Amino acid sequence: MHPAAGGGPVSAQPVNPGLPPDHVTVFIDGVEMAAPKGSMIIHAADRAGIPIPRFCYHDKLAIAANCRMCLVEVEKMQKPAPACATPVMDGMKVSTRSDKALKSQRSVMEFLLINHPLDCPICDQGGECELQDLAMGYGRSVSRFNERKRVVADEDLGPLVATDMTRCIQCTRCIRFTAEIAGTHELGGMRRGENLQVGTYDGKPLSTELSGNVIDICPVGALTNKVFRFRARPWELVARESLGYHDALGSNLFLHVRRGEVMRTVPRDNEAVNECWLSDRDRYSHQGLEADDRARVPMLRVASNGDDGDWREAGWEEALERAATILRDNAADGLGMLVHPSTSNEEGALLAVLGEALGTAHLDHRIDQHDLSDGAAAEPFAMPVADIAHADVIVIVGSHLRYEVPLLHQRVRAAFNRGASVHVINPVDFEFTFDIASRQIVAPSALAAALGSSVTDDALRDASRPVVIIGAVAERGPHAAAIRAAAAALTGRATVCRIPQGANAVGLSRHGVLPGGLDARAMLVSPRSAYLLYGIEPGLDFADPPLARKALGAAQVVAFSQFACASTRAVADVILPIGLLPEIDATLTNLEGRDQVAIPAGKLPGLAQPGWRVLRALAGGMGLPGFEFTDLGGARAAMVLRTVSMVDGAGPEGKLAGGQDAAGAGHGVELAASQAIYRIDAVTRRAAALQAHPLTLGPRVTLHPDTAADAGLREGTMAKVGNGVGTATLQVATSIRVAPGIAWVESGYGATAALASGRVTVVAA
Repeated sequence: MHPAAGGGPVSAQPVNPGLPPDHVTVFIDGVEMAAPKGSMIIHAADRAGIPIPRFCYHDKLAIAANCRMCLVEVEKMQKPAPACATPVMDGMKVSTRSDKALKSQRSVMEFLLINHPLDCPICDQGGECELQDLAMGYGRSVSRFNERKRVVADEDLGPLVATDMTRCIQCTRCIRFTAEIAGTHELGGMRRGENLQVGTYDGKPLSTELSGNVIDICPVGALTNKVFRFRARPWELVARESLGYHDALGSNLFLHVRRGEVMRTVPRDNEAVNECWLSDRDRYSHQGLEADDRARVPMLRVASNGDDGDWREAGWEEALERAATILRDNAADGLGMLVHPSTSNEEGALLAVLGEALGTAHLDHRIDQHDLSDGAAAEPFAMPVADIAHADVIVIVGSHLRYEVPLLHQRVRAAFNRGASVHVINPVDFEFTFDIASRQIVAPSALAAALGSSVTDDALRDASRPVVIIGAVAERGPHAAAIRAAAAALTGRATVCRIPQGANAVGLSRHGVLPGGLDARAMLVSPRSAYLLYGIEPGLDFADPPLARKALGAAQVVAFSQFACASTRAVADVILPIGLLPEIDATLTNLEGRDQVAIPAGKLPGLAQPGWRVLRALAGGMGLPGFEFTDLGGARAAMVLRTVSMVDGAGPEGKLAGGQDAAGAGHGVELAASQAIYRIDAVTRRAAALQAHPLTLGPRVTLHPDTAADAGLREGTMAKVGNGVGTATLQVATSIRVAPGIAWVESGYGATAALASGRVTVVAA
């Protein structure tokens, strides 16, 4: 051991001169190690694998040092020191297991348990509780205190997080999370001393889109999962690795399963993607797996009778034979294939092979985009998503980023906390959890001009690490091509990152789910005689649902679907039930081009099958080439070979045979549409807890007060919003955050599905 470990005086000279100048030498439990200057004892101990008990410390949160559970003995210090808040010094000698350290830690545990209720048998945190674990090692078997325990009233934090605040040990992790990570400052400490309580200041539910993370970081059972509450014990559950599939980030997560039922979702650490966090959308969407209208058996239309027609259940052999007949009779130019952008790489690649075998080049996954005139497809970010947190200037264009990709918004917040300036160009002054350096709130038709304006030039002029983020309002709108062109002109001056429109839009683009003939919109403008729909809810997933309903309603339709919803039954002739991502083996490619694997967790409902298996059975029955494999491994091998051939020049040409109707012409006001955070796809729409969340506002039209006054409308009245194709009757809200001359609606609701893009008229109902 180094001489300094023997107890002599600390020299002014470095203990280990060979260390880098920004490191010091410390000794923890006699183990010599190097630690960065300014770091804390607990950091050095964690890197060395030396356990120190803690409650308030969390490596993603600011240091609070208020639980004192991490007290350790430091040589030449009279009192025990909190390891989380004591900086290392050269030659420092620390003991975590000495009599003095252990006595201090046990005393802290004794005080923590004075008021803690004895309800472990009924606590949802039982079995994974940090207090339980540490009490086994540091607690007494009998308490020396017999006073009445304190009782704290619970709060209603909304439909996602349950509270039992009598269990709270005031570690303040939840307070620091909402302040530092979420940026909403919704929780705080009220009163003082023994009367301290943690709660909200106003008694309102949590409104952050990341609220479920307080469950993970709470070390006791004070904050628990309301959806999972009292449903199972941790030791009954099996963890399966999976992915978030409601945005393009692809958050890593575990699905906790009991006997084939997905009971809850928790984050899986990946610093490069989602760190240790999870959005509420990914955490609670598993409720949608159990929806009443899940497609459980193959179904055949037997007669037309109203919108839904008459349907009967069928066996797989009969259903596949009917589907094969429709596809064979309408092959080549008569067939259009429309694919949901969250479809896996394996399914997408097989759909591309199926399209080639059937002789059709009309294949596309960009079903929710209006303007495809430039042939743009999803591309990986030009930089790792983690590096966005280190940008110095960020320009957000056409995006309600907080709702669109919640954890990308959190990365931007991290950059802001490091000193970055954030500028926005939007038709609505959407809410962010950081200060905005400059705002250009303009009509959708003016977004491209604003991106190329002097305001943007000034923002980027002196930046050393500038980033431009293009979001869904821009990418899905009627002026997308012009906005993309304006963004491309900034290449070389800034890193341009276009958010892929769909959980696997990048992967599907790579694997050939792009048109060599008509694009998604053109297939509907110039109807085909038959369509193959894959994973789509026709009434809500298309950019222009009325146009889709008209084209699909006049054609024969084979629907590979997870839900036998009313809009699917209204247009389909055959419904083939397939699994959702939590139920199948699959690969998704996230927004930075990272291929990530999910494994099956939940049990497939009824007779539903993985999509790749249904595609193989269908193509095999038709005798089509390219489906000679017998298992998923064979399908993946063929997929790799196909990808290589596409890179070598044999992939889709991406020709477009149709654009979109001219938008922005005529009378009325411009429509600005953004995605409702919990109506993003069929699964989230069926998650009851998410639909009860305060961020689910319901269908409405929001106008600038001046625009509303010009139309003779006011807050709370009903208005008819029409575009010449359809009319929606919506409640009116007014806000100065909306640009004048704009009508803002959220998509994903049946009431707003009739409105596509361009201009609308707004009149009193």
